[in-house]
Amino acid sequence: MGIPVKQIIDVGSYVLKKELSGAKRYPLVLMMEPLFRCNLACAGCGKIDYPDDILNKRISYEDAMEAVDECGAPVVVIAGGEPLIHKELPQIVRGIMAKKKYAIVCTNAILLEKKMDEYEPSPYFTWSIHLDGDKEMHDSSVCRNGIYDKAVSALKEAKRRGFRVTINCTFFQNADPDRIALFFDQVTEMGVDGITVSPGYAYERAPDQKHFLNRQTTKNIFRKVFSQAKGKGWQFNQSTMFLDFLAGNQNYKCTPWGNPTRTVFGWQKPCYLLGEGYAKTFKELMEDTNWDNYGVGNYEKCADCMVHSGFEASAVRDTIRRPWKAAMVSMFGVKTTGPMAPEIPLTNQRPAEYVFSRNVAAQLDQIRQNNKSTTVDTEDHQDLLRTPEPASVPSNGLGASGQDKVSSAA
Repeated sequence: MGIPVKQIIDVGSYVLKKELSGAKRYPLVLMMEPLFRCNLACAGCGKIDYPDDILNKRISYEDAMEAVDECGAPVVVIAGGEPLIHKELPQIVRGIMAKKKYAIVCTNAILLEKKMDEYEPSPYFTWSIHLDGDKEMHDSSVCRNGIYDKAVSALKEAKRRGFRVTINCTFFQNADPDRIALFFDQVTEMGVDGITVSPGYAYERAPDQKHFLNRQTTKNIFRKVFSQAKGKGWQFNQSTMFLDFLAGNQNYKCTPWGNPTRTVFGWQKPCYLLGEGYAKTFKELMEDTNWDNYGVGNYEKCADCMVHSGFEASAVRDTIRRPWKAAMVSMFGVKTTGPMAPEIPLTNQRPAEYVFSRNVAAQLDQIRQNNKSTTVDTEDHQDLLRTPEPASVPSNGLGASGQDKVSSAA
């Protein structure tokens, strides 16, 4: 297991207290997107095609700390966009750790070596680097040549300085399990502290809608990958039960409130991947969202989703309630043969409603009325514009999408 023992104990204790208190819904990981601005334009991501009035918006340090306190989750994942562009990010990270919360910064690593001096290693801090396969695979998935070399260089330097470093990657429809297994061997040799994997999910704004996975294909691919794990020493930054779920051995319903998302628009309803409205407060998000309207079997948009932002919390909750199941998977590994758990029927799901663009337009109007946008860090932005020439759109089965957010449960 690639999750530190202290983090497992802290998160496990938090979940156990919530369960014993009878809490029906509670957050496990706060997903914070303090900006949407990025220095890459990956085909699987729908974050960077907003107008500049939105791309120039930032969550301030004060608002970030308020969100951490309001939510109360033991882990805070900071993504975007590219969070290293945010001038207040070092202060935000220090503020999170001062509250004894675990801070995980997701980055494409283009700016990491330049910015690394602004951070210090800590048991409460992790770099999560988007690294989506070997050099050819990664540069293709991020649609720009030379990014793999930058990411690996930054990864090695961060490890040299004593930081905890994980990677995250996303599988797409034409993923080659053998090549992915070889990639996992390579990053294990580099000394990464954990791997986060997730199936690509065709959320509404992703430019490339061709290569996303359905649930059966997801399970087949993960079974083929995990069948090669024995004796390899792969460390996953995810719960064993979530990995077992990806291989089709568990039948979980999603718990989107387990990974609530705070963006520059507010608290996103209902989850990280579906933006169907925004709440001003975490309390409003939890109390006013009609959670039964969403999830596999309930909503057409959710039909193919197996992403950690919806199901990791489900797996962790199952681990706390039935620890013997997780112990069996830890001892014997993820089952990669035999019957799979039955699927959730889709016969009663409601049809998709395409409301995201309308909601964004309303947010944009509000932003322009308030006229409180902050200016992007020009120096950083120019540095990123000088990165190497574009590569091709993903065709290798992995992708650096905006959904490549790290899982950090116990």
